[in-house]
Order: sequence, then C-alpha cells, then structure tokens
Amino acid sequence: MHIFPVASGKGGVGKSLFTANLGIALGQAGKKVILADLDLGASNLHLLLGERRPGRGIGYFLNESRTQLVDYVQPTQYKNVSYIPGDSEIPGMANLSAAQKRRLMKSLSNLDTEYLLLDLGAGTSFHTIDFFLMSGAGTLVTTPTPTAIVNGYVFIKTAIFRLLHTACKKGSPGEKILKLLEKESSNFQRLYILDLLKEILRADPDSYERFQALSKRFRPRLVLNMLENPKDADRAYKLRRSCQQYLGLDLDHFGIMYRDELQDTALTSGLPIVVYKPKSVLSQAIYRIADKFIQFELEYEGEDENLVKDTDFGDDSFEAADLEAQLDYESKIEYLEELLHTGALTLGDVMETLKTQQFEVQKLKQENTLLKKKLVEAIERGYLG
Repeated sequence: MHIFPVASGKGGVGKSLFTANLGIALGQAGKKVILADLDLGASNLHLLLGERRPGRGIGYFLNESRTQLVDYVQPTQYKNVSYIPGDSEIPGMANLSAAQKRRLMKSLSNLDTEYLLLDLGAGTSFHTIDFFLMSGAGTLVTTPTPTAIVNGYVFIKTAIFRLLHTACKKGSPGEKILKLLEKESSNFQRLYILDLLKEILRADPDSYERFQALSKRFRPRLVLNMLENPKDADRAYKLRRSCQQYLGLDLDHFGIMYRDELQDTALTSGLPIVVYKPKSVLSQAIYRIADKFIQFELEYEGEDENLVKDTDFGDDSFEAADLEAQLDYESKIEYLEELLHTGALTLGDVMETLKTQQFEVQKLKQENTLLKKKLVEAIERGYLG
C-alpha cells in the first residue's frame, strides 16, 4: 500500500478538492483507492465526492474501542474508490489524544488498498504534521500567493522540527536543546534549522545520526494550484530555494493546476471536476498528476519508496511543471476563444472576468508589499531562517 498524505500550510488552497479528484483519477486508472478524511475539525471530503450523508466514520471509530477502522470504509459511486468520513460534528475530534492518534495511524496502515490518500487539516498542528510524516512522500498543495508560499514553507519547516523531536530521545542532550528553544514561542520563528543541527551534532551525535536517517526518508511533493498565468509557476522555485537554503531539504514538483470557474459549477452539481468535465484543462492537469503518482511508484517498485531520490528528478520535475504551465495556459486561452466564437461566452463575461482578476491582482500586490515590509523587519531583527 502506498500512503499519500495531502496537506496545506493554510486553508483555501484547494487541498480537499485536489485529493478527491486525484483519488477518482487513480480509481479510473484501475487502482484500488481509499480516501480518509483526517480534517477532523472540519471534515467535508464526503461533499466533494458527492456524498450528502456520509454516515459514521473516524469519530465513531475513535470513540468505540471494540470496532475496527475497516468497518467504517464506505463505497462511493466511483469505480475502485472508497472513503472514510471524518465525523467533524463529534465534539473534540480536532483534539486527539496521543493514544487515539497511535491507534488511528496503526489502523490506517493496516487497511487493504493500493493507494491510501489522507486529506489532512490545514495548518501546522502536530497532529497534522504527524499524519503527514506517515509517508516520506507527502504532498503539499499551495497556491502562488505570497501568503500561501510562506505558509507552505512554515509547514515543511515544522515537519523538519517534528523529525528532530522524534530523533532526540527523552533525556538526551538533543532533547534538552529543543526544550530550551520551546520556552519562548518566538524562538521557532527565527530558528535556523541548519545552525540547530550543527549544535545537536556537537552535543548529541547519536540524535543527529537518527535525524539524518529520518530526513533521508522525507521528500515532499509539491502541487501548485490556482495559477492565473505561466509566470505564477515561478513561485514554486522560491519555495524550493527556501527549503534547500534554510532546511537542507529538496522538493519534487508533481504539477500545476490553473484556476477554473468550472470547479464551482461542478461542486454545486455535486460532482468532482474530473467527472463533471473530464476534458477541461483542470481535469487534464489532475489526470497528469495521477499518472505521475503511478509512474513514480512503478519506477521505484521493489525499492524503499521513502528514500530520497536522485536530485536530477527534482530538477526535471520543476522544468516539466514550467512547460505544463505554459501549455495549459495556451489550452485555456484556446478554450476561451472557442467559447467566444460559439457564443457560449459573451464579451461581457470576459470583461467581468478581467475586472475580477484585476481586483485580485491588486490585493496580491498589497499583500506582497506587507510581506516585504515584514521580511525587512525580520532581517533587521536577525530572524531570517
């Protein structure tokens, strides 16, 4: 079984929509898929699958010690695809105990399927991070906006910090160093991971070696969503450079997806976009990403899939994403021109779309200015990294 957690540094980037559609695309390719809704505080994966009444799921499993997680796996209307609801209406679901989390992780790992997709909650809670670290090949979904890119970086940085916690056993010199850092919440914001690793290497070589072994099994996958034009794809490089420079970690780029108003129409209809309009630019992007998942696993079949792959793959994946961004943009323009010629889209519709995009661009410029100001302040205070 291949476990693929899907996470995001912030809400509103299309993480759950991507997960639902990816699962269906994998199912259409003949793969047996289970989707697990682990956004336990605000689970809605069932709605994105067109299931209005999800029934009992993870919440009931955690509160009923005699049941098995497999008892809550429910079929969907899509071939080869099942799912486990999250039960967000059960009080306290967002605050799992350590014992509940261990039980859930073990049960998830024992499910009988080819692909297990974990739709995680947005943000950087330790529960979310721990589920993300169930696999070394977790997928981070983000958008080209400065805030989303920064939050994506913070998510990965928190995951690295969590690996450090795991590597430093209780009572070790490394654990004492980490506890000192945690006494002040502001320390983490200015924490330079590579300097911290040097300190742990000097004080606790055993913990350092354990961390190195863990980090070799951590190679996140990036999906950049809601692009408006090919230049938006450049944002992925900024995230990659930050991870390389400040975290000593590389990313693999698994694809881009353009913003598509059809997604809202599909959602209103209770259908995933790959079912509502499989030939749309967005659907084709999702199918392309699903193919990459399958091909990647086939290429490394029989090997430890969690070991860091050749750096050349990371370089190639970013170059491929650039090309995909250009080709999909051209397809999107051709589609709009076709709608104009057939009368399905009026000039007024185009003007309204342009006005909306101009408004969004203005908001992004203001947001970017604010972030630059904060970055300058951070540099002046020595918080960089």
